[in-house]
Amino acid sequence: MKYSIIIPVYNRPDELRELLESIVTQDRDTSDVEVLVVEDGSSIKSEDVACQYADRINVRYLPKENSGPGPARNYGAERATGEWLLILDSDVVLPPGYLQAIDAELDREDCDAFGGPDRASKDFSVMQKAINYAMTSFFTTGGIRGGKKKMDKFYPRSFNMGVRREVYETLDGFSKMRFGEDIDLSIRIFKGGYRCRLFPEAWVWHKRRTDLKKFFKQVHNSGIARINLYKRYPDSLKLVHTLPAVFTIGCALLLLISPFFPWALALLFLYAVIIFLDATLADGNIEVGLMAVPAAFVQLTGYGSGFLRAAWERLVMGRDEFSAFNRNFYK
Repeated sequence: MKYSIIIPVYNRPDELRELLESIVTQDRDTSDVEVLVVEDGSSIKSEDVACQYADRINVRYLPKENSGPGPARNYGAERATGEWLLILDSDVVLPPGYLQAIDAELDREDCDAFGGPDRASKDFSVMQKAINYAMTSFFTTGGIRGGKKKMDKFYPRSFNMGVRREVYETLDGFSKMRFGEDIDLSIRIFKGGYRCRLFPEAWVWHKRRTDLKKFFKQVHNSGIARINLYKRYPDSLKLVHTLPAVFTIGCALLLLISPFFPWALALLFLYAVIIFLDATLADGNIEVGLMAVPAAFVQLTGYGSGFLRAAWERLVMGRDEFSAFNRNFYK
């Protein structure tokens, strides 16, 4: 078996159906592919969906008690037989050439682990496209999530990553971190001396969150996770990771002084215009451009506030590792 695709699922049978359909309709033969669906303590089961595809691909349904995405992926990996473990989130959909792109990259240059970027499908809602822009644009994240222009080296993310099974086993897979567990594994891959690459053509459509409130919770915990990662690996914190916190503090200061210095608001307006124009040009839709503005501010201030909160709690007050929205993790 060449590829073992591991998909942790929590109350998302409809999303799983879309993902499985995209797997069985790949442009290459899938006889060397197995799919392990790990049902992580869901109340809305996906067993029927998995069974519907059993005659089209080698799929195994693995129910277990809820433990979070990292341990769920490890549960699937322990039962996988493939040379490569492909880790996918249940809210992604594969383009038809996804597996061919991985084959081509592995044939071109060997590695031990890899990751691919994500895109917004033309069928996504305006909000989903705006959030995707906020999570991938150079003007918000520095391009560190798989873009060609990057301010930091590429770390594979758990929505779309591959690891040689023996490397995964040597590193004991994902940690029990509730957030940032994928970056934790990527850091250990690099520290272990393994070769890790970006496969730019092995991209996926990624639905992400569907509204700004859920999006804020996601990125706030990502900001917290960055400090938790820093406590484990002090050399993992880079300048680019602090920029959302600087942006958040800057926004607060500009708002505070705006009654006395009206030009302060002009700076925020200028940034909003840049986001609007760039998102509109990137997507070709003015509605996406308009919604990208609040999405970008949520992305930066959500992450920045989580980063600052965790810095205070962990670095100043000396408290233990934590996350803010455990109950809302999957929602």
